[in-house]
Amino acid sequence: MSSSNLAYFSNDAIYACLAIFTIAFLAHAFEVSWSVKNTESSDKTEFDFSRTNRAGRLGTSMMILGTGILVIADVTRGLSAHRVPWGNMYEFSITGALMLAAAYLFAFAKYKVRWLGLPVSISVLLTLGTAITVLYRPSAPLVPALKSPWLAIHVLAAIISGGVFLVANLVAATFLVMERYELKGERPIWARKIPSLDALDQLSYRLVAFVFPLWTFAVIAGAIWAESAWGKYWSWDPKETWAFITWVAYAAYLHARVTVGWRGRRAAWLCIFAGSTFLFNYIWVNIWGTGLHTYSGL
Repeated sequence: MSSSNLAYFSNDAIYACLAIFTIAFLAHAFEVSWSVKNTESSDKTEFDFSRTNRAGRLGTSMMILGTGILVIADVTRGLSAHRVPWGNMYEFSITGALMLAAAYLFAFAKYKVRWLGLPVSISVLLTLGTAITVLYRPSAPLVPALKSPWLAIHVLAAIISGGVFLVANLVAATFLVMERYELKGERPIWARKIPSLDALDQLSYRLVAFVFPLWTFAVIAGAIWAESAWGKYWSWDPKETWAFITWVAYAAYLHARVTVGWRGRRAAWLCIFAGSTFLFNYIWVNIWGTGLHTYSGL
């Protein structure tokens, strides 16, 4: 298959992913909306969740299928350009969506967090939709500054870290919403299947603690690459600076959890703040920033 045909195939696979993740979103939305039903018992706190199990399983199946096709789209994009597919914002975005979906499936397999399928499917759809409509650039060779083995090492570590960080942020945001409901009295009916506040708090922490060493490696690898490309390890370029700010923010979160003993609301807000610095770096610095790292292609 020629390079142009591979590029077209990758584009078609992205459109297929949009359709599949839309089905996943609808299935999870149905599961959340219709999963609770009062039983015939006089105890109104009892609920029947059985009738939406099929919708939940369909949503999970579509998440798995969509992630698999997204792998194919990412690989064929790279094959069409004869390089790793992380040379511009479009490619970074489709790979980031892949890592977000993969991080969710990992968390689902380990912690049975199917309830996260709804916000994750929405996030993946937004990322892929923006990538294919706003950020798209034709497949092309790398700019000279990116032609280095460190591209695969540094960028892959950053993308994986970002996917897991964003899942942790979704969990932290869910904690804040559920806590607000519980402070008012009790959770609404649709939220009864979401784990307890303690479970959400622990899950967010475990995800950040799991991937933080990889983010540390990504920052160090970027500095080594910078020295190889530009002759110095650190130049306080906007992208470097915000990557370091993200590292400090997540380090502060872990320190507050382990040393100071922060739990609950304060820890959740700190986790979300750290994630917002990552998103600012990804969106604002890449598109509107200036410096040595502006490879968005826009």
